[in-house]
Amino acid sequence: MANEKPSTQTQPHGDAATRKKTETSVAEAGSSAEKKVTPKNALLGLQHVLVSNVWLDPVFVAGAIGLPLALSSNMVNAIFIVSGLVTLIQVTKLVRLPIVQGPSAAFDALMIAAGTAGSLAAAGTSIFISSLIFLVLCLTRVIEKLRFLFAPIVSGVIIFLVGVSLSGFTLSEFLGGAPGDKGFADPKTLAVSIITCVLVVVLSQFGKGMVKALSYLIALVVGTALSLAFGMADFSAVASKPWLGLPKFMPYGGFDFNAAIFVPFFIAYLVAIMEALGVYQAATEIQGTKLQDRQVRYGLAGEAAGSAISSLIGGFTTTAYPQNVALLKVTDEGKTRTRVPVIIAGVVFVVFGFIPKAGAVLSLIPSPVIGGIFLPAASLISTGFNTLRKVESDDRTQVVIGLSLLLGIALPNALSGLEGGAHVFFSNSILVGAFSVVILKALIIDLPNFIARHADERTKQAE
Repeated sequence: MANEKPSTQTQPHGDAATRKKTETSVAEAGSSAEKKVTPKNALLGLQHVLVSNVWLDPVFVAGAIGLPLALSSNMVNAIFIVSGLVTLIQVTKLVRLPIVQGPSAAFDALMIAAGTAGSLAAAGTSIFISSLIFLVLCLTRVIEKLRFLFAPIVSGVIIFLVGVSLSGFTLSEFLGGAPGDKGFADPKTLAVSIITCVLVVVLSQFGKGMVKALSYLIALVVGTALSLAFGMADFSAVASKPWLGLPKFMPYGGFDFNAAIFVPFFIAYLVAIMEALGVYQAATEIQGTKLQDRQVRYGLAGEAAGSAISSLIGGFTTTAYPQNVALLKVTDEGKTRTRVPVIIAGVVFVVFGFIPKAGAVLSLIPSPVIGGIFLPAASLISTGFNTLRKVESDDRTQVVIGLSLLLGIALPNALSGLEGGAHVFFSNSILVGAFSVVILKALIIDLPNFIARHADERTKQAE
């Protein structure tokens, strides 16, 4: 009888272990199909390429500066190549999340200002130095000291504001620019953007199988075809682009350090870091996993190294893209935890980097189509809400969340007249909201809790 007792105790444990092993095997078997290069994954990868719009920032910046064709093509090529290489390294070796990398919009205004002033060499130098600083912080593991940034209250506010920030850009594209621009909010523009948006929503929410998975791609093709029918799209400029092209090393000149230019660029790099942290957190939330310190350290190190290389060949910073994370949620791609489509997207980016004609075709997709497919990506706002729901609900917490969101949304508009580094800082809702929630959390939640714990310890010692 003495031998039977251990047997009856260990049997349930063995059954549980067996069930767990079986469930794990089933999960791995199910996910193995998603790890193959199938036609579906190839199309999902193409969809990531088209939705990411990595070409938009360099095309916008080059056009605003008025760069000659050689330099503008070089900038687009550089962005494509670096975005592809960093995406591949990130998704397979570093952060290991299905995240697409691309140029950070936080640098657009600074690049335009530097370019119009003839200081692109100084801008590139500033990006290079800022990237190296953060690369060292990652390699020395100092960046892990920022783990407090990933508390649900902090990451929830950041994810929410990333969605808000994306929606502002999206509405501008959706309406065809700003008041006064040609075609702004005219019937044709609204017809294209609304039909494209409706297609994304209907297909992604009510479609099945491949139709649901490729909802963005289908909407983009239909929207572009409709634009051509309305005479809103013109791809004739593609003929002037060469078939093959390589980015040049330091095309704007040698190193040129300018402190007045470096400071706002360094602050803008902080914005890119905050954006990346929010995207990492959003990706793990969608996948149902937990963001690890190693992923943060390696991911930010990869972005820093990519940004440094990009600055040397005529591009600018690379960061994780929120619209592609939103795509994971809308198409249910994130639930499978597959990274194959993003790997395919990275390969396509690199190829496009050596084929300027391909980049030209993508860069000429009409703004209403871009706005139409991006608008449903506001689902990141709901992801932020879901993250904030995990926070303990009490008066102090609600005050911190409310004030942080209020400051992040309203303060940039209230202080829009500032210049220099202050303008870069206060004009970005993500950075303002991130700093607000960290500081308010420390003052309103952490400090009182620390004082209360210290008082309790003294009371217990006195007893």
